[in-house]
Amino acid sequence: MRKILGAAGLAAVALALSACASSGSSSSSAASTPAAGASSPASSAPASVAPASAAPASAAPASAAPASSTSGITLGMKTINGTAIVTDAKGLTLYWFVPDTSTTSRCTGSCATYWPPVAGPVTAAPGVTGTLGVITRPDGTMQATYDGHPLYTYAGDSAPGQAKGNGLNVSGGVWWEMTVSGAKPAAATSGSAGGSTSSNSGGGTSGGTSGGGMTGGGMTGGGSTGGSGGGGYGY
Repeated sequence: MRKILGAAGLAAVALALSACASSGSSSSSAASTPAAGASSPASSAPASVAPASAAPASAAPASAAPASSTSGITLGMKTINGTAIVTDAKGLTLYWFVPDTSTTSRCTGSCATYWPPVAGPVTAAPGVTGTLGVITRPDGTMQATYDGHPLYTYAGDSAPGQAKGNGLNVSGGVWWEMTVSGAKPAAATSGSAGGSTSSNSGGGTSGGTSGGGMTGGGMTGGGSTGGSGGGGYGY
């Protein structure tokens, strides 16, 4: 009986040893074979990244248009025959029109061709002490004013120091040179020089001699009329 048990025990031990050997062989085989996922290194090639475009956005330069000459001209002054007269930036005499008001110009259409309005607003040089302002003309443009008078130049003046339009009665009213003081000038100032000279040559002296002296054809018959029309423009 003991022999049987001993043989059985030996057989059991042999089987156990055989099983352990088989298991170790399998484990060794498994360890020698790397996992399929680890057989090849993961691809590490970096993704192709296109560089961002560095081209600057096309930026149109801001318009540097100058402020409208609506900043205006600078009014100056010039003494003509002892009277301080307001002038434009070129030194040309400025005028005001009797039918105008402080808010309205009565010189439009062809009148404005011979008496161009001074665009406003304007500034004043030292010595020009009147009150400056602007009005809106019937065509919507701005016109400068001085002491409440809309300002004009005269097409008959071709150079500084001339005031041929002073005292003319044309285009529906009388025109006066704009004095710095704002006072109405005397009719026989430099502006009348063009008129007075024309009146004498156009109807004063000659008219008086041939037509009957100072009354018949001189100052009354041809003097004043000739003077008003003697500025060089028939309008």
